[in-house]
Amino acid sequence: MINEEIKEKIVLALDVETIEEAKELVEEMKDYTGTFKVGLQLFMGYGLEIVNYILSKNANFFLDVKLHDIPNTVKKASENIVLRGANFFNIHCTGGLEMMKSAREGADNKAKELNKKPPVILGVTMLTSISKDVMNNEFGIDKDVSKFALELAKLAKEAGLDGVVASAVEVENIKKELGKEFKVLCPGIRPKWSLKDDQKRIATPSEAIKRGADYIVLGRAVTKAQNRIEAMKMIYKEIEEELCLQH
Repeated sequence: MINEEIKEKIVLALDVETIEEAKELVEEMKDYTGTFKVGLQLFMGYGLEIVNYILSKNANFFLDVKLHDIPNTVKKASENIVLRGANFFNIHCTGGLEMMKSAREGADNKAKELNKKPPVILGVTMLTSISKDVMNNEFGIDKDVSKFALELAKLAKEAGLDGVVASAVEVENIKKELGKEFKVLCPGIRPKWSLKDDQKRIATPSEAIKRGADYIVLGRAVTKAQNRIEAMKMIYKEIEEELCLQH
């Protein structure tokens, strides 16, 4: 039996080269995955084909396109994302308060018009590939990465977003400051047996859950595994152990 509590937390990144690979992953992993993440790589190559395929399998998808534009453009894009059936999508917090409010307004109005549940909108605080060195020396922002992420999260809540995308190291502070109901989706999740790859601020699935993550993004640790089902089962086991400790 699949643990539904864990399944709801699992977001699997379809960061693959071909539509065939993506469809194979959806078919194989749909029973273990609460939401499939469709990022820029896949969406720019296959767009609505993969989105419609996911929906045809009665699965959820997170459109990970990180909107960042003038408020009216983001509002119209948000309306179209609702039309396409996304359960989640995200926008950059650095687009500012007005832009984030426009996204919320556009999505909510279109959902109401279609008599659908509004999608979860998440604000992207700081990408997990951004280190303190990059923040300070490349961007010229003399702030701690985690503190800056928290400032952006507060702005997202003020704008009416459901939560943020943030590193697992920031989850506890975000929850403490903004409340348990404010959602946090954590990328940069790597099981203990997996490599770090290109992301700097990572955590294991159990660490992220322990800190309060509502959703965790899994990628290459599963999608590149020789046996993907077994890899996912190992992750479920790790999370189940943590949940048992919490309960």
